Amino acid sequence: MNIIEIKGLKKDYPLGNTVVKALRGIDIAVEEGEFMSIVGPSGSGKTTLLNVIGCIDFATEGSVKVGDREITVLNDRQITDIRLNKIGFIFQTFNLIPVLNVIENVEFPLLLMKNQSRTEIRRRADRLIGEVGLTEFAEHRPAELSGGQRQRVAIARALVTNPDIVLADEPTANLDSVTGAAILELMKEMNRIEKTTFVFSTHDANVLKYARRIVKIKDGLLSDN
Repeated sequence: MNIIEIKGLKKDYPLGNTVVKALRGIDIAVEEGEFMSIVGPSGSGKTTLLNVIGCIDFATEGSVKVGDREITVLNDRQITDIRLNKIGFIFQTFNLIPVLNVIENVEFPLLLMKNQSRTEIRRRADRLIGEVGLTEFAEHRPAELSGGQRQRVAIARALVTNPDIVLADEPTANLDSVTGAAILELMKEMNRIEKTTFVFSTHDANVLKYARRIVKIKDGLLSDN
């Protein structure tokens, strides 16, 4: 069963008097439970593709289905519901809330869901923080953490809701090799047990070793080369 289906996806960005064609006509299907990576040079469209799947950016043209829903026709409330309940997103830029500490950042999406007790929310956040190796930093705010530690907070926050899909834009870019491998093992285990679908964008050869499927993108088009 496909959890993501994309047909004829195009994404244009106006830049002054010109138009940048970031995606030029993408067709791809991702099965539920896949562990796949999108690879390509900088500027090839990897991040744009993830942003469109994650309902952070929107298609100029084409069809994008997440689960059984065509996201290009949804209203803002429906889009917010998918982002909150179906998708975990790991950003290159972390996107942590600076006034919240580590555990509060990880708890935040669970609080928005409003379907669990505070005790359960804290338990789940504590578990994920432990699994990414940050228990002793739980009370620290993002400004007190290194880049690698902030990346691990972002990863814990993306995984804490047990989303159907995790989209990860260069998830190991700020991590040393040992920590990166531990995080990938955690994701692999979640993929195996929960059947969570993982879609990565990466330049990291170590991430590619974990991927069961590799899709290449170049100049906004999928490539076989």
